[in-house]
Amino acid sequence: MNNKPSKKDMEVIEDNSFSYDGYQVVRGEFFAHIYEPSFTFSKNKISVNTACVKKLPDTDYVQILVNRKEKKLAIRPCSESDKDSFRWSTASTKKRSPKQITCKVFYAKILSLMGWSPDYRYKLLGKLIKSGDELLFIFDLNTPEIFRCSSSTDGKTQSSRMPVYPEEWKNQFGLPVEEHHKSLQINIFDGYAVFGIQDTQKESEDTALEQTNITAANSVH
Repeated sequence: MNNKPSKKDMEVIEDNSFSYDGYQVVRGEFFAHIYEPSFTFSKNKISVNTACVKKLPDTDYVQILVNRKEKKLAIRPCSESDKDSFRWSTASTKKRSPKQITCKVFYAKILSLMGWSPDYRYKLLGKLIKSGDELLFIFDLNTPEIFRCSSSTDGKTQSSRMPVYPEEWKNQFGLPVEEHHKSLQINIFDGYAVFGIQDTQKESEDTALEQTNITAANSVH
């Protein structure tokens, strides 16, 4: 059976007058994306989806990087011995799956940075990119899918299946073509800072030390 397209199927109408002016690239958040990488914040916990783990099948430990200025988050593969590394998947060799990780300090810092509410679940879509010899995931904190959380009669937290989008998305499909193109041109590590989500004790100690210094300074005056 010959599946090769015929000349009629391949017919292309040439139109040099076409322009992208007025077109918007429809946001990926408006489509189903089960097989695309995602990162979720919910009730003091974070997690990636199975797609992330499958795209990096040899990666057991990662670091999280945050760009406060650009409001972007990156996941970078690393070794267990690297500072601020953590296991992002189960240790099973047969069927690896993502781990849901409790991280109250990191969760609170992101909510504060983005002005998010703890009453919602925030899901970010991401892309696997290559920078030099490194592979890493990039997620945009500015464009989350937002789901309202509620408590059921048995006390368990449930999340709505219907996403809530920012008000400014109401009358648009997405970014204009030129602006969309510029948004993809990112300098991967410029401005990123490694954040150890398990290093809560150190942060508490730093906070206590800062408060002690403030108290001491006030007593001098």
